[in-house]
Amino acid sequence: MIRAIIVDDERKGRETFSHLLAQHCKNVKVVGIAASANIAFAKITRQNPDLVFLDIEMPGGDGFDLLERFEKVNFKVIFTTAYGHYAIKAIKFAALDYLLKPIDVDELLESISRVEAEGKPEGASQESVRVLVANLKGNYKKVALPNATGMVFLDLQDIMHCQSDGNYTVFFTMDGKRIISTKTLKEYELLLADFNFIRVHNSHLINLVHVKEYVRGEGGFATMQDGSQIEISRRRKQEFLESLSNL
Repeated sequence: MIRAIIVDDERKGRETFSHLLAQHCKNVKVVGIAASANIAFAKITRQNPDLVFLDIEMPGGDGFDLLERFEKVNFKVIFTTAYGHYAIKAIKFAALDYLLKPIDVDELLESISRVEAEGKPEGASQESVRVLVANLKGNYKKVALPNATGMVFLDLQDIMHCQSDGNYTVFFTMDGKRIISTKTLKEYELLLADFNFIRVHNSHLINLVHVKEYVRGEGGFATMQDGSQIEISRRRKQEFLESLSNL
């Protein structure tokens, strides 16, 4: 049984969410409901929940301020927010979960399934919160990569290139490591687009900062700093060359 706390400043939001959980998530037991950050801090400290559904905008400090107050974040967090909130990108970078209001039942069930599969957060939630807070301040330096055993945190500048492997993505780093993430290359293409990463082939996403040389051809090849050669597809060649020249 997952012990959960709902944090939302709107009464209707709290009631609707409680009803959804009672109706569709029999494996979730709501052990507390809070209407503000201060009340939430006290209830989370007292109840020690497994999961917190956390609204972002609240009186007395937003959801991020609340998380910063904890010396140790030993619970899972699922943010609840309105569509298009400025913080969604930062939440994705930290590999934290979120649900858009109004809450979709299928998306809720998927989020609960992930919580069950991942188990107790150990230290990963704490580091994810640090990444989240830094990114919210505009310091997008790290990305969290969920994998089969938990989470890996990488500096963006250390990522050389990424390769698709079905529903997984393999990250190649400056120090020669290969890290497999349980997310698709398409998800990372969208997430990293503003940070000099570009899709050059159906299977490859590269960090333009680490391109050492371009070898001409029908599409050509990008030679990376580690000596690897990444094929450039013909239809992506022009975009690649323009992006490279604009660095």
